[in-house]
This record gives sequence, structure tokens and C-alpha cells, in this order.
Amino acid sequence: MAMLWKFMRVAKYSKTALSPKVKVRGIPIHSRHSSSKSVPSDFAASTPCSNTVELLGKAYPQDDYSNVTEKILSKVGKNLHNKKHHPLWLIKEQVKDHFYKQYIGRRGNPLFSVYDGLSPVVTVQQNFDSLLIPQNHASRRKEDNYYLNHDHMLRAHTSAHQWDLIHSGLDAFLAVGDVYRRDTIDNTHYPVFHQMEGVRLFSCHELFSNIKDGESLQLFEQGHRTAHKQECHTMEAVRLVEFNLKQVLTKLMTHIFGDGLQVRWVDCYFPFTHPSFEMEINFQGEWMEVLGCGVMEQQLVNSAGAEDKIGWAFGLGLERLAMILYDIPDIRLFWSEDERFLKQFIVPHIWQKIKFQ
Repeated sequence: MAMLWKFMRVAKYSKTALSPKVKVRGIPIHSRHSSSKSVPSDFAASTPCSNTVELLGKAYPQDDYSNVTEKILSKVGKNLHNKKHHPLWLIKEQVKDHFYKQYIGRRGNPLFSVYDGLSPVVTVQQNFDSLLIPQNHASRRKEDNYYLNHDHMLRAHTSAHQWDLIHSGLDAFLAVGDVYRRDTIDNTHYPVFHQMEGVRLFSCHELFSNIKDGESLQLFEQGHRTAHKQECHTMEAVRLVEFNLKQVLTKLMTHIFGDGLQVRWVDCYFPFTHPSFEMEINFQGEWMEVLGCGVMEQQLVNSAGAEDKIGWAFGLGLERLAMILYDIPDIRLFWSEDERFLKQFIVPHIWQKIKFQ
């Protein structure tokens, strides 16, 4: 979700796809939002003939939508978020460690499962249709995405896996991976970056079990959509889901950035959640946006086979957090193989404080 959380809010008000560049602490906001096997980093990406693109062992026929470049293909499978001691790996591991320890299931196992090796090649249906993104929405434009052909693309956000993971029966998960958006390269923009998606679903019992007289409360009703709820949700259910979401994210950011962190919530719009929010934190005296989130659109949840549940979702950018936390001035440094950069992040434990020199 992370990239499209931000992009969707902008695109609602514009018929052209804009690249948001709101400066925060000198860093324009570019994006927002264990596992299956990781895609090997020594993969072969090639174009054996002019009519096909071969990627991760599969051949994709080219058509008038094909626009992925060799340079971008060369980034697929690098999986910086899985490279031990890389700053993006450190951020991922910190978030994972927090969720594993903070949220325990009924059998004593971590409540949230983590998927950090899902293939970045997805269908257009996964990337857009499953998330209720309209056919004419600006975020689908060829100018903003990398298409292998009309039906397949490099994922523009980790939200592309949301429907499939819910459909598989999961109620709580984190999905992490590299995502691709066409953009001009500078110190805060790069066409490949990394995101984390979080989803949590609740049954009626799970949501109301600790509420006085909760047995009389319901998740759903036939009502009207307002600024605060969807037409099918009861106000009681939405308030509890929203409270849980904000509590979970506040605890996460406080754990990463330290006690006493100031947080504020900004109402906004996304196609796949309602109500929707952006989270801002006050870090070193300045307010900065760190993620997008909201109560999941029930139509999305229902279509994935979890029609008896209600849930929340969030998306965050790993580069965004790492640049703030480690004071890294240029997003291109994450792709550096220079030992002078990488050795600074070889630390004995993931929570050790680091400041880029």
C-alpha cells in the first residue's frame, strides 16, 4: 500500500498523475505502506527475443503496454530488505521483532505472519482491480508504472498481495518487498524502493469480547456511508477498529523512534480504506508523515472470502523510515556496494542506535 496510499490521495484531486514532493525536514515525501522463499539475487533477466521478456524463470510476451527497461529488470531479485545488515533489512527486522513480541496468538505463537519473498511480478488485477482502483484512475498510467505487458507488471505497492493473503485464510500479516514506480531520480526519488504492508482482521467475538455487554454488539448494519464509517459497518465496530489501528501504529513508531514521541492523525482519502488517515510524527522538532492507513473497504474483504470480518490496513516505506532514523541523505545510497557505507550498519543487534557518517 505504501506508495499508493500517498499517490491515491493526490490523484483523487487531479486528473493527471502527480509525483508528490512535499518537503519534510528536507526530504520530499515520495511514498508511503517468516516468509516464502526469497527471489534469488543471482537471477537472469533478459529479452531472448524482441517479443518476450524473461524474468524469474518465466517468459512474458510483449505488447503495446510493455515498457520495463533492462536497467529496472537488473534490480529485480536484489532484495535489499533481505540482505543482512543492510539498513533496509534493519528497519524490516525492527518492525518484525516488535510485532512478534507485542502480539501473541492464542497458542503462544506470533499473531502476525511475515512474507518478505513474494514475487514482484504481479497481474494488473492484483495490483489495481483487487484494491477497487477504478479503470480510469491516474495511478494505472503507463507513465507511472513498469508493465511487462497488458496483464503483468512489476508491483507498484505491496498492497498487490493483500487480496491473495486474505483469501488464503490469513487474518494478520505483514508483507514486505521491493516496489516499482517510474520516477525521476534524485536524492529522495528512485524508481525502485521498498515497502511494508500490514493487515489485521477481526471477527465479531475478537473485536467485542473485552467490551461490556459486547455480546449484543454487531459488526455490520444496513446504514449510510458518512465521513466516519462505511454504509455496512456499525459505528461501534469502526471506532474499535480505528482505535486498535492507531494504538498499534503509535506503539510501533514509539518503539522505533523512542518514548515521548508526538503523533498526530490527518484525515485523507484512499480507494481501499474508509475512514483513512495519514500518520505524522514529531521527530527532532519537525512534523513528518510516515505512513497511510485506514479501515479496509468491506467490499475488498468480502471479495477475498472474509465477509464475516472487519479489518484495518497500513502501508509504510522502508527507505522513508531509514532516511529519518539513520539520517541518510540520499536514497541512492541504499543501492551502494561501497563498504564505507555498508559497514556502518553491521551491528551486534538490530536496535543499536546508528547515525550515518
